[in-house]
Amino acid sequence: MSINQLGELITLIFMAVAVGMDAFSVSLGMGMQQIRLKRVALIGMVIGLFHILMPFIGIMLGQAISHQVGNMTLLLGGLLLVGIGAQMIFSAFNHETTTIVQPVGFGLLLFALSVSMDSFSVGLSLGMSGMKTAIVLLFFGVASMVLTWTGMLLGKKVHNLLGVYSEILGGSILCGFGLYIIFG
Repeated sequence: MSINQLGELITLIFMAVAVGMDAFSVSLGMGMQQIRLKRVALIGMVIGLFHILMPFIGIMLGQAISHQVGNMTLLLGGLLLVGIGAQMIFSAFNHETTTIVQPVGFGLLLFALSVSMDSFSVGLSLGMSGMKTAIVLLFFGVASMVLTWTGMLLGKKVHNLLGVYSEILGGSILCGFGLYIIFG
């Protein structure tokens, strides 16, 4: 492996971790809901899959779609995270409220879509570069899956320490990250 190839590999690893950090942050909040380990494993795999699919779509449409569409998807993902976080906070105060979005079924797909929106935008820009698509997608998927698992498991630990306040903290993390995506 040449120095140039090693440099590209390291850059790709850092890019994959950066794209997967949103999944880590959001999963930290979601993990506070006391989700079973089997479900944590499934959520990580689904988010990893979405972090493969979304940049793939972005790469394929990279030259056809303008940068405005990429910004719109980030706005939509941010608004979705703020909505999910606000629902978590409100349900912490009102114990009779049923949770609107759970990480199962359609809720899981919605959750995975919201944390993989930025990878779509990254895919748009990568579509114009000469990176090898299969390697990029593999790194994005694996990094986001591992970071999701790590975030959810840490969230479970924090929940045990914080008790009833963990849902408020988790919702605040989701809201904060959603606002960061919108305004950051």
